[in-house]
Amino acid sequence: MSDVSVSMPMEDEKRHRTKLDWGRFTVLLLLVVGGAIVRSAIATRLDGFTIDEAYHIAAGVYYVRLGDFRINPEHPPLVKLWVGSLIAPTGFRASALRYFSDKQDERTFAEEDVYLHNDPDAVQKRARIAMFALNGLLLVALGFAARRAFSPGVALGTIAFLAIDPTVAAHLPVVMTDLPVSLLCASAVLLTIPAFHTWKWADLAACSAALGLALAAKHSASVFLMFVFLTGCVRAFLAPAPDAQTSRRFSRFAMVLAVVLGALSVLWTAYRLRYTESPSSSEVFNRPLADKISDVRSPVRRAMLQGMRMTHIVPRAYIWGLADTVRAGLEGRIIPINAFGHAYIDRGPKYYFPAMIALKLPIGLSILILIGLFAFATRHAPPDASSTVLAAVALFMLVLISGSTYAGIRHALPVVVLLAIVGGVGLQFAFSSNSALWKVAAGAALAIAAVSALPVIRPWEYFNEFIGGPGRAYLYFSDEGVDLGQRVKELAAYYHRDVEPSGEVPFIFYGPISEVEERMRGIDWLGRVLDRDQSRLESATFSGTVIVDGRFLGKFPFWDNAALRSTTPAARFGNLLVFRGTCACGPILAGSLYQESLSEIFAEKPDWTAAQRLLEQSVALDPSPFFVHIELANVYLTQGQRDRALHAYSDALKYAPSDPQFRQPIQAQIQRVSIDTTGNIAPLRDPFLE
Repeated sequence: MSDVSVSMPMEDEKRHRTKLDWGRFTVLLLLVVGGAIVRSAIATRLDGFTIDEAYHIAAGVYYVRLGDFRINPEHPPLVKLWVGSLIAPTGFRASALRYFSDKQDERTFAEEDVYLHNDPDAVQKRARIAMFALNGLLLVALGFAARRAFSPGVALGTIAFLAIDPTVAAHLPVVMTDLPVSLLCASAVLLTIPAFHTWKWADLAACSAALGLALAAKHSASVFLMFVFLTGCVRAFLAPAPDAQTSRRFSRFAMVLAVVLGALSVLWTAYRLRYTESPSSSEVFNRPLADKISDVRSPVRRAMLQGMRMTHIVPRAYIWGLADTVRAGLEGRIIPINAFGHAYIDRGPKYYFPAMIALKLPIGLSILILIGLFAFATRHAPPDASSTVLAAVALFMLVLISGSTYAGIRHALPVVVLLAIVGGVGLQFAFSSNSALWKVAAGAALAIAAVSALPVIRPWEYFNEFIGGPGRAYLYFSDEGVDLGQRVKELAAYYHRDVEPSGEVPFIFYGPISEVEERMRGIDWLGRVLDRDQSRLESATFSGTVIVDGRFLGKFPFWDNAALRSTTPAARFGNLLVFRGTCACGPILAGSLYQESLSEIFAEKPDWTAAQRLLEQSVALDPSPFFVHIELANVYLTQGQRDRALHAYSDALKYAPSDPQFRQPIQAQIQRVSIDTTGNIAPLRDPFLE
């Protein structure tokens, strides 16, 4: 199989291919990928689970053993099936499936399986092996796709770029969908170049397979499904002579449809070729699909989802997850965001994602991207291939800019991987140039990137020198690309060594940590026993030990922890900070009480009395989060306290943002509660919830 096109002079191209035939290229590619895995294994060896990994692992076991996709339906099954296939045969003890009360109950069920019914550290070791294998294979596949679309030099440069990048290193071992979908989508984009150039079935099938696996990995791949379809249509109908005959155009359009249908077939195969999420035909989701679709605010998007539901074009669990993705990822959740040191609700400014990529990439890698863009502009790379990659970058960046920013760089990983191809073009151009200046520039960029990135331990927390490194990044950003719970093991060690011997019960607000994992690791915390901790939870002035996620110390529109922000911590473990003494901690206590209330509301057996008490304490300490008033009103409504519910909904409206999309549902609910005396009013969905 030969490469499609490379815009080097013929003699340079021939010499380049002689040096890097298939065998040598494969050996070099495997060495670079192996080096990336070894580097990641060393850099992340101290990491605990991210907040989502136990959830995904348990779901994967049920997928493999029972063919039941009810757990974690917001993500397609590819990654979970892969990990579950390794974990399930090793004696993983799983509970009997049941119905769940919203996501909180379902997540707790899955976490109890991992943390309480099994050895979580042993499970993590096996899961890391599985993910290193999966992501390693996907890196190799991306390398071959880049060779097919560009050249061996570009392919090796692309993989070397990704091997250096700390964000990629951080994601290589974690059971999450962001890196696999990014590698698969980039491969699909690259494979469109030969597929819609040669129109050979082998190339079309390779593109279709990569796209289908991407769809089965994460819902964001649907953007690339549209991209591949539109690219194919353009190439089919705007073909130059002598390929411009009408019959040939429609024949090629049929081939484009075959690529899309093949990708959908791969997706269906991941769900065992079954529309329903379980062997039974009745819905068993943690929330009905109709309700998930109704959560979507856009009438156009709701209609699209309803159409998918009516036509059964994809499995029902995929539609459920897509509705969740549209609502949380595109339309946004009410999450307090600290971006560039400023407070926002739900999403940062329009330049957030481009700036975040610039701050999370090592500066040397950004220089390689600029060299690659120069090579594109001066036509030192195949024009069709160059325009395809840049168009994919532009499209996904537009999607990112229009969506929520709570996940940070991990949702932007598809752009990072595509930019790695641009960086690979830059390396190829520089090192094949006759100019020593270009060679020195590219070599210096690689060296700068390596010095900045390779020595970093805990690469999830990496920021480049533009922001002063990771040491102060938590003061400026609060997204999930700063921290996602990996410091739990240090938290447990510190608690047992420095807090537990004194008998003190600390206040812990390490945002991503699971209460199930805290119990498993023998950690006690303020709020675990409500009767014991009541008086301390009610006071805005707290004395004792506060263990807090550093990313919650930046400026926030509510739950703003100004008192701790200006205090020097007694101990620090990356973004896990420990304070000792007396502080005005009302806002941070309010946030913790709200989180505790959700555990009571969405338990298998809800404790409405405890939830009401926690929410009342939360709004007393900080009334500014309007969604806490909504949740409190819902609890009142559930208990038949109509007048108190009406008052709480009115308070929610008082503190709600001016945006009509938040205020109108509250106003409509107030109207319903005011005139309906039957007691059959449904609670208002808390916009903070996933």
